[in-house]
Amino acid sequence: MTGPFEPFSADDHRVRMERAAREAEAAGLAGLLIAPGPDMVWLTGYTPPAATERLTLLALVPGREPVLVVPTLEAPDAAKAAGAPALTLRDWTDGTDPYAVASLGLDLSGRYAVSDNTWALHLLGMRRALPDSSHVALSEALPMLRAVKDAVELERMAAAGAAADAAFAGIRQVRFAGRREEEIAADLAGLLRGFGHEQVDFTVVGSGPNGANPHHEAGERVVEEGDMVVLDFGGLMHGYGSDISRTVHVGEPTDEEHRVHETVREAQEAGFRAVRPGAACQDVDPAARAVIAEAGYGEFFIHRTGHGIGVTTHEPPYMIEGERQPLVPGMCFSVEPGIYLPGRFGVRIEDIVTVTEGGGRRLNDAPREIVTVG
Repeated sequence: MTGPFEPFSADDHRVRMERAAREAEAAGLAGLLIAPGPDMVWLTGYTPPAATERLTLLALVPGREPVLVVPTLEAPDAAKAAGAPALTLRDWTDGTDPYAVASLGLDLSGRYAVSDNTWALHLLGMRRALPDSSHVALSEALPMLRAVKDAVELERMAAAGAAADAAFAGIRQVRFAGRREEEIAADLAGLLRGFGHEQVDFTVVGSGPNGANPHHEAGERVVEEGDMVVLDFGGLMHGYGSDISRTVHVGEPTDEEHRVHETVREAQEAGFRAVRPGAACQDVDPAARAVIAEAGYGEFFIHRTGHGIGVTTHEPPYMIEGERQPLVPGMCFSVEPGIYLPGRFGVRIEDIVTVTEGGGRRLNDAPREIVTVG
C-alpha cells in the first residue's frame, strides 16, 4: 500500500512558489516570509534540522526569484532539497547579522505574511531589520494556500486514508479486554507503519470514562469488558496526512450506548452531506451539530466538527461557526462529530473528506456502525 508516487520535482516546487507569490500580490502583500515547518516543506521540499535557533527563512516576493536564507553550515543540505533549483540560496555565517542578510531586497515598509509557526525571536529580528514593515499571519492572509490539493496530492491523501482504514481493520482483530490503553495504542502505531506510514502523529485510545476526553492520551488504564473505546489515529504517508476516528465496544453494547453511537453516526453523515462546492466551511458544523442537539446531547458535543489536513494532520480551514471560507474542489478536511458523557464514555466518528464538483468524497471507508471487539 505504498503507491507508485514519484518525489515532487523542482518544477512542482517552482509552480507552488510562483502561485504563492501571485496570491501574495493579489492580497496586497509585499511578500511571504516562510519559516521552517510545513509551509517551507510544501513550497521547497526542504526540512531544516529540528530545533535549531539559527535563522532559516524563505522570502517570496512577487516579481523576484525566491530566496532561501540558511546558515552556512546547513547550506549543503539545503542545496540538495527538491526545490533548490527553483530558488536562490543565500547563506550567512555565525557572528554576522542573519536578519540583515534576510532583509536584502525586501521592501522596508512592506506588509508581509509570516508562516504561523515563525519563532517570535526571528520575527522580532526581521522587524528590527525592517522597522517600518508590518506583518500578518499566513493562515489569515492566504488561508487557501495549501488547502486546495492537486490531483497528485489527492492521490497521496487517498492512499493515506486507505492505509488508516487497513489499520482499523487490523486493530479489530487484537485483544482489548485486559490490556492497557497504551498497549493497544502501540498496536495501532505498528499497524500504521506496517501499512506504509512513515510518521505516526497520534494514537488516541480512550476507554470507558477516558473516552469522554476528546484528546485523552493512551495511558495505563486496563480496558474492561463493557467499555466503549474511542480510537483516533493518524500520521503522514508519502508526506500527506491521515486522521480517522472510530468507536468500538468491548462485548455487546447497551441500548443507550447503541443510541449514542447511532446519533453520532447520523450526525457524521449529515455533516458529510453538507459538503458541496460553494457552501461555507461553517455550514458543515451546524448540519452535524443539529442531529446531536435534536437527540438531546447538544451540550456534550464540545469541539468543532472538523479541521483541514494535508502535509500536516491539523491545518486550516476549520469546520466551525464563523469560518466563512467557501468550499472548493480539492479541499480536504475531517468531519468528526462526537458525544462525550463525563465519567461514563465517549463516541466519535471521523472521516477525511475532499470536496468534488458534485459534493463530497470520503477518503475513509472503514465501517461506521458500532463494532464489537474482544
